[in-house]
Amino acid sequence: MIRVNEIKLSIEEDLNNIKEKIIKKLRIQPQELLSYQIYKESIDARKGDEIFFVYTVDVSLKDEGKVLKKHKNLIKTPSYSYKEIPSGKIPMNDRPVVIGTGPAGMFAGLILAQRGYKPILLERGRDVDARSKDVEDFWLRGQFQKESNVQFGEGGAGTFSDGKLTTRIKDVRVRKVLEEFVEAGAPEEILYSYKPHIGTDILKDVVKNIRKEMKKLGGDIRFDSKVTDLLIEGGKIKAVEVNCQEWIRTENVVLAIGHSARDTYEMLYQRGVQLRQKPFSIGVRIEHPQELIDQSQYKKFSGHSRLGAADYRLTYQSTKERAVYTFCMCPGGMVVAANSEEAMVVTNGMSEYSRDRENANSALLVQVNTEDFGGSHPLQGMEFQRIWEREAFKLGGSNYHAPVQRVEDFLEGVPSKRIGMVKPSYLPGVTPTDLRKCLPDFVIEAMKEAIPEMDKKLKGFALADALMTGVETRSSAPVRIERFEETLESLNVKGLYPVGEGGGYAGGIVSAAVDGIKAAEKIIQKYRV
Repeated sequence: MIRVNEIKLSIEEDLNNIKEKIIKKLRIQPQELLSYQIYKESIDARKGDEIFFVYTVDVSLKDEGKVLKKHKNLIKTPSYSYKEIPSGKIPMNDRPVVIGTGPAGMFAGLILAQRGYKPILLERGRDVDARSKDVEDFWLRGQFQKESNVQFGEGGAGTFSDGKLTTRIKDVRVRKVLEEFVEAGAPEEILYSYKPHIGTDILKDVVKNIRKEMKKLGGDIRFDSKVTDLLIEGGKIKAVEVNCQEWIRTENVVLAIGHSARDTYEMLYQRGVQLRQKPFSIGVRIEHPQELIDQSQYKKFSGHSRLGAADYRLTYQSTKERAVYTFCMCPGGMVVAANSEEAMVVTNGMSEYSRDRENANSALLVQVNTEDFGGSHPLQGMEFQRIWEREAFKLGGSNYHAPVQRVEDFLEGVPSKRIGMVKPSYLPGVTPTDLRKCLPDFVIEAMKEAIPEMDKKLKGFALADALMTGVETRSSAPVRIERFEETLESLNVKGLYPVGEGGGYAGGIVSAAVDGIKAAEKIIQKYRV
């Protein structure tokens, strides 16, 4: 096939017009075009009075050689097929164990299962259906389950998110991840969309279908199975303990624990696994009317059926050299309670596939350096998170209600006493208050400086009634489980493969999934079944 770039359609043109545009661009007869498929779709909204969809298309022609000679700027379509790693020669005595079923663990398990290695996946939380009921009970009735919540359970934290599949990594495994998602029921458009997302409603079915596929291939997925200890002998992993009672022998453990498994980090530290502090960011969720974001981004095309809900991404460097930025923006979504420990408040954002709710929300985060943690212990950043999550819990009323503040009040430095036009989406509920009491001073100062500047880039960002909900602390892990980049094994425990966001090596669903695949490949490369 041949790759053709810059096929443009106006916002009013039908997608089927791509065929005509290809024929015109390549100067060929209609019968010479055998087939085509969209590789990538992007949107050009730089001119307020005109919006284009721009496509990269792979085409199959009767005579590719003739067309390539005529158009010197064309190339043959690169191969993005996933290439399987050859199996190693060492006999595998015990089944590999994967700890966690978030994107990293799920894809490590899937690849191992596809190659016949029959992995055992251990998930401390519940299956996605039971987990969804537990999360709903928490949001509606404040009944918190410490092992089944937004952070723990089948699918990991990404299950209750926007299901974003954008990534900055350049890796051929990205395509493998997207194709597996489509095979499991995700919309086919994620293969080419400029900002692919699944939405939490569809993602729940996708992770279930991947689990069913792993089981069909001989994998074993165990829920309510928390890894409570490791047996390490001579610098090698020998077994894992489940629920303080059962030992599973294994020489290969993919450690895909997610960024919120604090008790597991503590266990790893006690067992001598090499950890170190890692910078991260904290802040709030900021909520605006989705209609305002649409109008600011799309102008007169706001509300057009082909555009959907608009999003944004903003950055600012404060005068104190702190990066301030928006993260995990959820168009037409809701702010959700996302704590994983009792008596703490943590926020996150979530959207369904349709992105049709009234509000838009995004994390508004400020860079936190390791020097801010207040100590040199490898888990000090985790304790730093806990401090502010406890303060947010108390400030919200000690009942899992979240503290909120109107942007106008925040900028003026006065507590909020009411909710304005932007109605909070957070459940179980909110308490108007003063966010200065649940965030570090440097975070407050940096956000006060950034919001008016961000408003210059996105008109309405500093809307007086825009609502800030505290606190957002889980944008990434505050810990890195150190590993060799060549083998992906722990620096001091052979056979232990820390991966994904929990290992400190990924920043989203796709990059975590790719990291899990890479760890599975390292095991496959070494062993045979």
